[in-house]
Order: sequence, then structure tokens, then C-alpha cells
Amino acid sequence: MRIAICTAQVPFIHGGNEVLVEGLRDALLERGHKVAVIALPYKWYPRPQLFSSALAWRMLDITEADGQPIDMAICTKWPSYVVKHPCKVTWLVHQFRQAYDWFGTPLSDFTNSPDDAQARRLLVDMDRRALSESRKILTISRNVASRLRRFNGLEGEPLYPPVRSGLELEPGPYGDYILSISRLDAAKRVNLLLDAFALSPGARAVIAGTGPDAEILKKQTSKLGLSSRVEFAGFVSDEEASRLYSGARAVYYAPVDEDYGYGAVEALQAARPVITTDDSGGVLEFVEDGVTGLVTPAEPQAIARSIKLLLSDADAAQHLGSAGHQKVKDITWDHVVDTLLHAASGK
Repeated sequence: MRIAICTAQVPFIHGGNEVLVEGLRDALLERGHKVAVIALPYKWYPRPQLFSSALAWRMLDITEADGQPIDMAICTKWPSYVVKHPCKVTWLVHQFRQAYDWFGTPLSDFTNSPDDAQARRLLVDMDRRALSESRKILTISRNVASRLRRFNGLEGEPLYPPVRSGLELEPGPYGDYILSISRLDAAKRVNLLLDAFALSPGARAVIAGTGPDAEILKKQTSKLGLSSRVEFAGFVSDEEASRLYSGARAVYYAPVDEDYGYGAVEALQAARPVITTDDSGGVLEFVEDGVTGLVTPAEPQAIARSIKLLLSDADAAQHLGSAGHQKVKDITWDHVVDTLLHAASGK
């Protein structure tokens, strides 16, 4: 088949959506399909740009290219699924969260103003119409499916994406540090980990990743007197990430109502227990308290207790990590490709 993967791309940003698209492209190519990634630049501010971005997708003709038909379109995150195609399958990463589940929180710049209220109504209606054109809606987690049902009245079937292929997540010895690998922004709540470390004498952390809050987090580390115990590793290669995962005692990953949670799945594949919070969304589809990790309220004191428990008991870390590895071992690209192609058949 000739398959187009449709995605929205914020220039110079490479995150979970990009990992998903690249992995899907490679998996389809390995199965003998011809694949093109169609990525349009995306800007959500000022407010009218939201709808300009959606209109750009609606105006595209992706039914054929160079005189040859495109047999299938796989759409991912907002607003790529606004595109029209007779065989459109949506694998929904997320919608425009500022107008949905983030509305009314510090993570959204939408207000109760008449203009913003109208914009939210238009977005909801546009999503309902565009997503309903899909032969099938698949979602990257039960959490994303739940939002889709709650806000748009549409059903989605969870289909978990595998981690990036460059990682070699072989279980190794349980080291003496807590690892955090994520984009350094407010939604990932690395600041909570730092506050917890201030209550955890002697504990050591490695924080990998880049993002807009990097300097804020480094200043917080210095202010809390943690500079000798907290290492900021910055961007790490797949090889280095694999080494860090495989040698950690545990992994901290506690974002706000995460869509999916690559950080948790990667940790569990490396047989590392995950420290998370009870409001971390899709992460909780893999991390069960006392089974594959430790789940606490989003409070530094509670997180500090989890850190202390796992750093003081390597056997407990190994027990939880081994269960976690079993939990995620069947998330494969073969299953993803089979499911997407079956959805295209309309069955």
C-alpha cells in the first residue's frame, strides 16, 4: 500500500509524537509498504492560528501524488486529522489540550472570555466532525480515549505505541540513583522531584532532557542545596539513555495527566520501578502501586517516602521492576501495524 502518515510539527521540537511517527514509518516500511510522512508546521498563537492550521490540512488533497493513488492516511495529533481522505484512520495522540482537559489550569491560556468560549465551541465541533470521518479511531491510551468520549462523545480503541527502536533496554544492576528522563517543562513536574529530594538526605538523581524550564530547574536545585546530589545530563543519545535506564534504582515520571507515558514504558522495559503520582493519567495504565512501581499523591513528602523506600531496598526495586517488564513486553510494532491495517479495511 501507499500510506501517508499525517502529523503536525512544531518546528525544532522533537517529542513523543515524533517518536511515534518515526517508529510507525519504519515499521510500515519493514512490512513492504511505501510510506510518506506529511508534516505541516503548527502554531497555536495568536488564537486565529489554531483555525488557520486546521484549514491548511482541510485544503490539502492527499488522495494521490504524482498521478498515483494514496491508499491510506494515518492521522495522529491535532490538527492533522482534519485532512480529508476516503481511507482515513486516526491514531490519536492528543487533541488541543489547552481547550479540553487543561482548560482552567495553569497549563492553558484559554479563559472564560466570550472569544475563548466561542473558540472552544468551534474546536469541539471541528474535532467531532473531522474525527467522525475516520474509518476507525484508535488512541495511544485509555486516557486519551476517555477524554475523547467525555468531550466529543466519540469512541476510541486504545493502541499502545512501542518505545523508540534505538533504545536497548536490557535490565541491569540496580544502581544508587533515581533517574528522570523527560522534556523539562511544567507539565512533566520535575520540580516536584527536586522538592522531594530536599527531603531525602543522601539521595542522588540524574535528570536528563532539555526544555524551556531547564534553567528554572537548575536554579531550584541550587536554591535547595542539591547541586552535589542532582546531575543535569541534558540531551542524551539513545545509547546513553539505555545505560541510564539500565543502571538506575528507579525512575521518576509524574507528569500532569499524561496522554501515554513513554518515560514509564521505557523504564518498565528496563525493569525499573516507576515512582509516579495518582494524577499522572496514562502512566497509571502501566504503573500500579506496589506492583510495578509506587503511586503517591503529588506531594514532595509522599514522593520522598517512595525515594527512601526504593533506595533502601534493592530487592523491592527488583521485584517491582521485574513485574513491570512483564507488563509492557507485548507492546510491539507488529501489533500496531496489524491493527492499523485492519482498521483501514473497515472491519
